[in-house]
Amino acid sequence: MSVTVAKLAGFCFGVSRAVDTVEEAVLEGGTICTLGKLIHNPGFIRELEARGVRVIDSDDIDAVAAAANESNPTVVCTRAHGITADLDERLNSLAAANPFFKVRDCTCPYVKKIHNIARDETGDDTVLCVLGDENHPEVQGIVSYARCEYVISTSAEELCRKLDVVNITNKRPILVAQTTQNLIEWKKTIKIFEKLYTNAKIYDTICSVTENRQDEVLKLSRKMDMMIIIGGKESSNTNKLYDISKKNLPLSFLIEDASSIPLEYVQPHMKVGIAAGASTPGKIIQEVQNIMSENIEKTFEEMLDESIKTIKNGDRITGVITQVSDNEIQVEIPGVKFTGIITYDELTDDPSVKLCELYKAGDEIEAKVLKVNDAEGTAALSKKKIDVDKNWQVVVDASANNAVIDAKIIDVVKGGIIGLCDGVRVFIPASQSGLPKDADLTTLKGETKQVKIIDINEQRKRVVASIRIVEREANKAKRDAFWAQVEEGQQYRGEVKSLMSYGAFVDLGGVDGMVHSTELSWRRIKHPSEVVNIGDVIDVTVKAVDKEAKRISLTYKAPDEDPWKLFTDKYAEGDVATVKVVSLMDFGAFAEVVPGADGLIHVSQISLDKINKPADVLKVGDEVEAKITKVDLENHKISLSIKALLIPEVTEEEAPAAAEEVVEAVAEAAEEVAVEEAPAAEEAPAADAE
Repeated sequence: MSVTVAKLAGFCFGVSRAVDTVEEAVLEGGTICTLGKLIHNPGFIRELEARGVRVIDSDDIDAVAAAANESNPTVVCTRAHGITADLDERLNSLAAANPFFKVRDCTCPYVKKIHNIARDETGDDTVLCVLGDENHPEVQGIVSYARCEYVISTSAEELCRKLDVVNITNKRPILVAQTTQNLIEWKKTIKIFEKLYTNAKIYDTICSVTENRQDEVLKLSRKMDMMIIIGGKESSNTNKLYDISKKNLPLSFLIEDASSIPLEYVQPHMKVGIAAGASTPGKIIQEVQNIMSENIEKTFEEMLDESIKTIKNGDRITGVITQVSDNEIQVEIPGVKFTGIITYDELTDDPSVKLCELYKAGDEIEAKVLKVNDAEGTAALSKKKIDVDKNWQVVVDASANNAVIDAKIIDVVKGGIIGLCDGVRVFIPASQSGLPKDADLTTLKGETKQVKIIDINEQRKRVVASIRIVEREANKAKRDAFWAQVEEGQQYRGEVKSLMSYGAFVDLGGVDGMVHSTELSWRRIKHPSEVVNIGDVIDVTVKAVDKEAKRISLTYKAPDEDPWKLFTDKYAEGDVATVKVVSLMDFGAFAEVVPGADGLIHVSQISLDKINKPADVLKVGDEVEAKITKVDLENHKISLSIKALLIPEVTEEEAPAAAEEVVEAVAEAAEEVAVEEAPAAEEAPAADAE
């Protein structure tokens, strides 16, 4: 057997540049974060995490920037695939506002070139056409810079069909490609566009390194008996290499590291080729090459001996149960010398299962061979792996279709939780659990949650899932539905989520609205906690809606409790009411007529005798009789008078006499004023004479 490693394998220029930038940042110290996975290689990302480099998403940026200070300088490195235009602007704005928050742009220069094309060459008279994967971060970044409509597809035909839907009359197609697109498909796309759209402007944006790698794999796979492509399952350029190899050579395998090498397919005298994606570290390539080289050194007799074993690791067997205990069952494997043993952990993940109740001697059981021990004549078997194999396709299909599936949470482990999806174990990182950071993950144990698959290793049967994504999408759908139908005047029942000095925030079902303090009660309050508490479920009415700014103003005041309505239903000008003094000022006293409606008793209307201030005769809490002398409903003002009730009523017979008394009193007052001012008048001429 011979092993040939492709010359163009491992980090490309753009990836090397990104990795070097992060390495420099780590050496400088402080908090180092990458916005998304720097490159599509799980092993390398785990190494960065072990060195303290955090992977964050766009939702975390504000919090990370806010935490940056002199004692905690922070650097955020963008990924090699590039980011969207608005995200780039947001990062730069945060960096400009905080000297301890820095941004390192690790975008590949080839990708930057396409960003410039999308920004500078598009406008109202163009349509941007992208040959690429619309879900790939590189493509999402490219179209964010476009100043026109755009269409995206991984095939030339589909791209043209999408373009036909767009009104391209008097518009010029601008054609670019994702840097890692298939070279053959790109050349095909160019020919079609040149034929159908003669005014199209075409930019050859496939990375030259990508072109050369694809060409090398194409040629190498035609000469080999087996091909191994190394790289991350999410890596676009790695998958393109695998697709090219697979078309030429069915015995082609995509692996992420040396642990997944398919040695069981290796035969004597084989020619094996090794290639790697642009985001694959050189040491992983070297490790794969070393293991394959060690395999070459096996003697033909060793290989022959291995080939004639009656059973081998990975085989499916059907045996008969011979013995059942609390911890394991023993299985007779027909026709071979080995006794099969299936431990509790390889039978079920449910700790409540009792093996003696579930299995009995004489039953047939299907299992997979885990390990053969020639010396002891035993074979470790697993029933769970058979169950996983049977249900594995369900998980694979869910991953391919971005579908939601159920997972029963069975265990809490370091860094996250374990769920069962139709018998398939899935790992859910703590950050994807849907719980706040540092929350108790054990609260989820035993629950069944909806999840989406975010990473899958089909060869190693490893799955990573997310509860958070499902909940986030569900919340977004709920919010979108809410904003589509919300109108002023609608009533909702919501939970009080937080209290501020100026009001309360209420969750209306994924969307928060604010009840200002003045809308919590008809009476005056100093703080919202006088009316509601966090966790209260209350009925509110939409007072105002700003759908563009996504803001809602609410009211908690019931119309039938309007104090001014209660006041006008009960009282009118001229009525007498028992009122309660609520505050004292120098110019008068405020008294509550009905709850929420206060009236003013002017200092001149408190007593028949002249007083300096209301406090001379009244105190807060006093209840007094007062006459309603004036009502201003428009401005919600009430004038009251105690004095009016103290003046004796005058009968018709007493009226003339009373009138005469008033006239006499006025005359006397006039005389007193005249006498008082007379000397001043006499002194004035003398002053003039002097």
